[in-house]
Amino acid sequence: MKEKREHAGGSSALQIDMLKGPIFKTLAFFALPVLFSNLFQQFYNTMDTMIVGNYLGDTSLAAIGVCTPIYDLLVGFALGIGNGLAIVTARSFGAGEEEDLKRSVAGSIVIGIMVSLAITGIAQCSLRSLLKILDTPPEIVEEAYSYIATITLYVIVMFAYNLCEGLLRAIGNSVMPLVFLILSSCLNIVLDIFFITRLDMGVRGAAVATVIAQGISVLLCFVYIVSKSPILVPQKRHFAAGKKMYLELLGQGFSMGFMNSIVSAGSVILQYGINGLGYLIIAGHTAARKLYMFCIMPIIAMAISFSTFVSQNKGADQGARIRRAAKCVYLYDLAVTVIITVLSWALAPTLVRWISGSSAAVVLENGTRYLCLVAPFYVVLGILCATRSALQGLGQKLLPLVSSIIEFFGKILFVLVFIPRFAYTAVIFCEPVIWCVMTIQLVYTFYRDPYIRSFKGKG
Repeated sequence: MKEKREHAGGSSALQIDMLKGPIFKTLAFFALPVLFSNLFQQFYNTMDTMIVGNYLGDTSLAAIGVCTPIYDLLVGFALGIGNGLAIVTARSFGAGEEEDLKRSVAGSIVIGIMVSLAITGIAQCSLRSLLKILDTPPEIVEEAYSYIATITLYVIVMFAYNLCEGLLRAIGNSVMPLVFLILSSCLNIVLDIFFITRLDMGVRGAAVATVIAQGISVLLCFVYIVSKSPILVPQKRHFAAGKKMYLELLGQGFSMGFMNSIVSAGSVILQYGINGLGYLIIAGHTAARKLYMFCIMPIIAMAISFSTFVSQNKGADQGARIRRAAKCVYLYDLAVTVIITVLSWALAPTLVRWISGSSAAVVLENGTRYLCLVAPFYVVLGILCATRSALQGLGQKLLPLVSSIIEFFGKILFVLVFIPRFAYTAVIFCEPVIWCVMTIQLVYTFYRDPYIRSFKGKG
């Protein structure tokens, strides 16, 4: 099997063997490029926000803010499917089954094209109505529509990059996606400034810049895979992957896709509650959420690393190694939370002012409150993400969805009951409270999984 894995990558120095060696070191080395990749991706997303906030003002910043949950709902479904498809590839790689791996890639391409086209069609027909249903302030509806309509028109570009990145990680290569993303991030920043400040394209310019930058990433990933990772390049015969493979891909992919959609649908509902608080609250929340995304990147990167680790080790039937890895990841999440909390309490006011470009007290005070109060709960979010990723890596399709359903109904409860009474304070505590409930369910499900239980006492 080792020979197959080395042949699979075509560039073994960039691949990490997750089936042997020190567990935390393996996870950390794999997670580090993922972390930097996510940070750069969030960096150029945040540059959109900074440039818009500083050059176009609070109303334009709010316009992007109201689009975020809609973006997550539509695009997150496609990206969730891509991550799920890559899990099947990682399992085949861990088992040393090269033909199954190629069939999984072929099937992923077919499914990805169909899903992307469907999402694009649905989005273009429903976005304007959705913005109005969400009680978007009238003064920002048109700006918001120009941004999100452009983004969703090119879902296939985002899906293609996410799939290429996921497939490279499935075979243990988390370095090259980072390299491609750094190059495209620099391009995105330049295009942001050019489209917004020189061509006067407004918030639509930020969307166009993001799409072009991700398109460059797709091209670079494709060239690298063809030249350096031939095992990820299927031949014509592999597209006849067979009913069993397509069902496995659809089950794993749509499980993660629906999970993302349920989570994002809850966020859309939560945004409805936020929209009723006024555009300055929206602007402050938008700035805080951009910073929040930076804060959680270390735990998200470890969760992604853990997912690949579990998939490969499940394929190699090393359950005890998975149990030991879970303990390492949970301790890591605790340490990261302590560091991020201290930094948030010290720097939040300055960072919110920097990101938003606003001098309005409502924007700055509420953004700062959000960051400081949510920070101690990152350990809960970290355990949640890692455990859910592990369950998906084990091949669980339905049980991880339960946590998403908990989140969905929890956000409905907050919007209907708590936000009308406690305003933005309820928004701040909404997700941390729900995270605690979700984590209990997920940890219980993970350690009750028959495969994991069979290795009890060995991890």
